[in-house]
Amino acid sequence: MRGTESLIARGTRGLGAGRPSLRLGVLVAAVSVALATATIYPLKSVAPALSLSVVYLPAVALVSVYWGLWLGLATSLASAAAFNFFHIPPVGRFTIGDSRNWVALAAFTTIAAIVSTIADVARSRALEGEMRGREADLAAGLARELLGGAQTSVALRAAARRVAEALQLSSAAIALTEPTGTDDRRDAVPLYDADGRRIATLLVPKGLPSETTERLRKHVAPSLEALIAVALQRDAAQAELVETAALRRSDELKTALLQAISHDLRTPVTAILAAGHALRAKSVTAEERTELSAAVVEEAQRLSALIDKLLDLSRLQSGRAEPRREWISLEEVVLAARDALPERIDVRISADPDVPAVRADAAQLERVFANLLENAWHYSGGLPVSVHLRRAGSRVITRVVDQGPGIRRAEQTRIFEPFYRGSQASQQRWTGSGLGLAIAKGFVEANGGTISVDSLPGQGTSFVISFEAESEASAPRHELAAGISSQPA
Repeated sequence: MRGTESLIARGTRGLGAGRPSLRLGVLVAAVSVALATATIYPLKSVAPALSLSVVYLPAVALVSVYWGLWLGLATSLASAAAFNFFHIPPVGRFTIGDSRNWVALAAFTTIAAIVSTIADVARSRALEGEMRGREADLAAGLARELLGGAQTSVALRAAARRVAEALQLSSAAIALTEPTGTDDRRDAVPLYDADGRRIATLLVPKGLPSETTERLRKHVAPSLEALIAVALQRDAAQAELVETAALRRSDELKTALLQAISHDLRTPVTAILAAGHALRAKSVTAEERTELSAAVVEEAQRLSALIDKLLDLSRLQSGRAEPRREWISLEEVVLAARDALPERIDVRISADPDVPAVRADAAQLERVFANLLENAWHYSGGLPVSVHLRRAGSRVITRVVDQGPGIRRAEQTRIFEPFYRGSQASQQRWTGSGLGLAIAKGFVEANGGTISVDSLPGQGTSFVISFEAESEASAPRHELAAGISSQPA
């Protein structure tokens, strides 16, 4: 019996998903019974014939393992008949002369049936274990795909491929939305979460074998439901985390903006209040009164300029700074920006003779150049600021150059951010609001242009503004200057 058990164990380990053909099984059973019957003849010289019935048991076990219980039982009966006909006296007939031989034959038949049953059970358990192993591998693979970090909508494609490979399907798909209409080629398997809500749909080809369909619905679908539900919960948690981080960042920015604005607003307001209180004093001389009045006007202008910048920034960020584009001369715009500054600035303007007009909002670009000129003047320490206009291919290039300390490369990517003040700002007597360059960038881009900075520490800074030169550059000069009131330099 040990040899028979060993055969059963080896056979069940080698089982595939299906059984060999029944015809082959019948042939193997017949050949095995014939070989066992022939083997007994030489063994009769060393053992009684009745004790040699165990020679048939390996054949019974072999057939039962590979072809199932019923063919195994048939092999058992065939073995008993062959043993009776060829080896139990009287041989050559299906009769038993000695009544004691009936007991031996009955015992053999019973043992053969038991071996056949055990072999079939072992086969079934081996197949079930192999199937559970494949299902566990599938579940592990699905977990890696769905919970590995990718978005669930992306990971579902890889998960569907794994399901198709595991079940040997021609195709499979997983959709997070419920399919609409009818599909003559595919069946829809709904997937639900723990609360009974439909979260996805598994689409498989129609006409699958009943065993595959049962396995799909009982074993694969529950794993998919649990994993997809967890993946969707992870996506929701990540989205909530990102939103929370964005809100926190927004609150930090608002706090920083309020701090910057409050400081910039408080400084001129404090100066105005102090000068106003001093003006009411009876001991103030006429000369001091004139100085205090000038201080009030200067600080009020500073406050008004800051409010204008805040309003400009607000319109830009809300998308309400829509430009009124018309044909303008950038040279005229630069002149108007220089003359509109509250203090006289030494600006040296040069322009090539072939610089064409551009279509843009003159008022917005005047604010751009006013901010750039004011910024360049203060950082240059009173040295002249140069502005040069030229045509480069299909574009008009304006370069505003100062003689200041320059901007470090690490800061050049941040100088266009609202309220950002570079490291050189702390070394200057004049401190701006940190809004001018942000507004300049916003207005330039709103008018279809670009602005960039070119600077090296200790060698000054150049701001380069570029606009597309359109074909209608022959517009009359009085139309080019529309909306700009400028005075000669």
